[in-house]
This record gives sequence, C-alpha cells and structure tokens, in this order.
Amino acid sequence: MIRVAHAGVGGWGKNVARVAGELRQLAWVVDTDEARQAEYAARYPQARVSGSFSDALADESVQAVTIATPVPTHYALAKDALEAGKHVFVEKPPAMRGEEMEELVDLARARGLVLMPGHLLLYHPGLQKVKELVDSGELGDVACVYGNRQNLGVIRSNENALWSLGVHDLSVILWLLDEEPVEAVAHGVDYLQKGIEDVVFCFLRFPSGRVAHMHLSWLDPHKMRKMTVVGREKMVVFDDMELERKVTVYEKGPWEPAESYGEWRTRTGDIFSPKIPNAEPLRLELEHFLRLVENGPGDHREATDGLSVVRALDRLTESLRAGAPA
Repeated sequence: MIRVAHAGVGGWGKNVARVAGELRQLAWVVDTDEARQAEYAARYPQARVSGSFSDALADESVQAVTIATPVPTHYALAKDALEAGKHVFVEKPPAMRGEEMEELVDLARARGLVLMPGHLLLYHPGLQKVKELVDSGELGDVACVYGNRQNLGVIRSNENALWSLGVHDLSVILWLLDEEPVEAVAHGVDYLQKGIEDVVFCFLRFPSGRVAHMHLSWLDPHKMRKMTVVGREKMVVFDDMELERKVTVYEKGPWEPAESYGEWRTRTGDIFSPKIPNAEPLRLELEHFLRLVENGPGDHREATDGLSVVRALDRLTESLRAGAPA
C-alpha cells in the first residue's frame, strides 16, 4: 500500500483527503488549524495528524504527498516534498510563475519522481468523451474552442479570476488541442479589490490557426461551467451544470455546395447525447496519481502539461497587466 501524506483540509482539500481515505492510502493529515486537526484525528484514527508538513516529510514510510493548501503556498510545499524524495500531487496551479514551475519539473525529472498537477477536469468522463471526439476526427477540423466559467462568488483575495477560474478551462483547452498558444490576450476589471480582476476575457491563438476564448467571472447572475468545441463536421458542448446531458453533439456545420461556387450554407443534422459514466473525477484523478507512483512517472507528461498551463497563465497575466497581446 502506498502511504500518502495530505496537506490542507480546508475548502477543496477536504475532498482530496476524503478520497485518499477511501482508497485507504491516508497516512498523514497536515493542517495548521487546530480545530481541523482534532476533527481529522477523530475521523481517521489510522493517520497521524499534525500542523507540521516537515514532520510528514521526515517519515520515511511516506512515499507520496497530496497538497491542497492556498495557491501561494503550492510551489514551496511541492519543492520541499520533491527534495525529500516524495512523489507529489499538487492542486492547480502548482506555481504562480513559469520559472517556478520549470524548477519543479526539472526537480521531478532529475529525481525520477511523479509531479502531477490537479487538473481535475481532464479526468471528467464527459470531457474525456469530448477529447475522444476531437482526437478521432469525428468533429472534422477543429476551428475554435471556448469556455464559460462564471458564478456569483467565491470571491478570492489572493488570486484573480484568471488564476482561480481560468486554470480549469485553460488546462482543458491545451489538452484538447495538444498545442501551446502563440498569442495570448487578456482583458479584465477589478471591481471589488484593487489589482484583483473579478471579470476576465481571454483570447488564445495557436500555431495550427485554431483559436480559443475564455469568459471568467465571479460576478455573474448565472453559474456556468461550459465548454464548446466547433468543428467543420460537428460541434460538441460539455455542460457540467446538466445533470444528465453532460455532453451534446450537434451535426451542424458550414457547407459549400459544389454547384454553387463561393456560396456557403449551413448544414443541420441530428442532435444526440452519448451516455457518460457517472464516475467521480477526483477519484479517477487520484487513482491515476497512485498508478504513476507505483509504476513510475514515464515521460512526465502530467508535469510538462502543467508547465504549459502555467506558461500560458503567465502570458495572459502579462497581457492583462500591459493591456496588449503577449
């Protein structure tokens, strides 16, 4: 059994701890809040509970750590864990600067350790179906991808809407298109807190000519978690707010009849929703991490994909601050 030390049980971290506990891998729970320490000591009597991350790292029987602490702490904790010889799963983003993420990737490669960012949506069965449709060519040539991630709250004070919300959709867009952008443009407004954008619009252009757009906001009357992929033959929409129809495929597209040169029409066919397994993405994600720990990091694809995401976030942030393309 792989012994895992988990850091951070506030917010999303409690879910990571829960799944690690269900997988019977939880050996340590680390949190600086004493009330949480007492709660988790009672909940997981088999695990050691502490406020010291270094104590968990000093335990030679611990092979891996999972980190779900506040974003500004991710880089330092992940670096400490890798230097201690532990495999690392760290929630997104693992670092807030491209140079820091490069350092983590280089450290993981040098030591033969797993470094896996918590890009949860890549393990969502609905989005895995979308990826299958893109890779198989069923949609035809993909022209564009756009994401909507909006809600009223949660309003952050240590990161803006781009870093809090955009990292989700950005990881999916780069994964679906399998390329990094050559142009990144972002515009945003800080209504509530100076220097922390509540609303951000992003545009990305890729070497293939494909483009992507993200609308990110925690000041919106509607909760939206939607991704749309537009292909020449078909189009597909992933809507995480739908209970049953998570994925909808539209047989729609532009059509140029051979007998009418230069005149484009639209073609409309069936609309259907494939059956999507009702599996918990977080459990699938952590199972994948544990398999990597057991079998080895391979080509470190998870780490390098995470680096691509942080690089793109860096460029979008540069554009946001300069008011110009990056």
